[in-house]
Amino acid sequence: MGIENRRILLANPRGFCAGVERAIQIIEDLLDVHAGTLYVRKEIVHNRDVVERLRGRGVVFVDELDEVPNDSLAVFSAHGVAPDVRHQAATRNLRVVDATCPLVTKVHVEALRFARDGYFVLLIGHAGHDEVTGTLGQIPGSIALVESEEDAATVAVPDPERVAVVTQTTLSLDDTHGILAALKRRFPALKEPPSSDICYATQNRQNAVKQLAAACDVLLVVGSQNSSNAQRLRDCSAEAGTPAYLIDGPDEIEPAWIAHAATIGVTAGASTPEHLVARVVESVRAIVGDADVEEFGKREPTIVFAPPRELAGIIASGE
Repeated sequence: MGIENRRILLANPRGFCAGVERAIQIIEDLLDVHAGTLYVRKEIVHNRDVVERLRGRGVVFVDELDEVPNDSLAVFSAHGVAPDVRHQAATRNLRVVDATCPLVTKVHVEALRFARDGYFVLLIGHAGHDEVTGTLGQIPGSIALVESEEDAATVAVPDPERVAVVTQTTLSLDDTHGILAALKRRFPALKEPPSSDICYATQNRQNAVKQLAAACDVLLVVGSQNSSNAQRLRDCSAEAGTPAYLIDGPDEIEPAWIAHAATIGVTAGASTPEHLVARVVESVRAIVGDADVEEFGKREPTIVFAPPRELAGIIASGE
């Protein structure tokens, strides 16, 4: 006997954040005017669908700038880069458009300010993440990565009275709370930024998932495996007691996950386009039969970040 009154609840907010929107728009604007090959260092954002779509339009994604021919046009990803990458671009005479999210740039500025004021900086984040690599590179020798409360208890600093902290933007307040508390216990004079480094989109999407998890039987998170914020959305649901699965798209849905679920939640990471959410909903309905689709929660206010200054010059010249 089938389940009656099935529902699909769509989390609000979900999907693209302002930094991702800005980065993708930068690429699309450049593709419209630039006749040559457009190179992007690292994935512009951590989403397979976005990267493959742009690759289909001729964008060449590279791991490092030594793969980019001299005098070419290169874009830095939304996750930011270390100063040595900018120096390398200058020595290679590359024209650069910087798509770093302004919220990541804010963390870089904070780290530099702390170092100038004589503080040793601790960065709460995940090793190997592109954003973390870029932030660590801002002040080499004056910064250390802290990934856990265990790290907080053992990290070496030159002067316990002159320690400051910054945070990877794609973590949440919940992610950093325990680590920050451990650092404050060990370093009572710990200096924090004047405002939180946590990205508004990261926090809002995690809050929405926690509420949604309580209202559904299973949750599908649309996002790529290398997306830190999408991974965390899945974890938030699991921690709330609701099974959750991270999928790149509808082809990865296992029917057994949702076959016996009366209410199925769907959300998306901050790098995930809305058309993938729509395709996932269509696939869910094809698997379980007719189901009502409802928006769940409130949308966040529209936020728009200004494009980088160098973009205007390239668009104006058409080169």
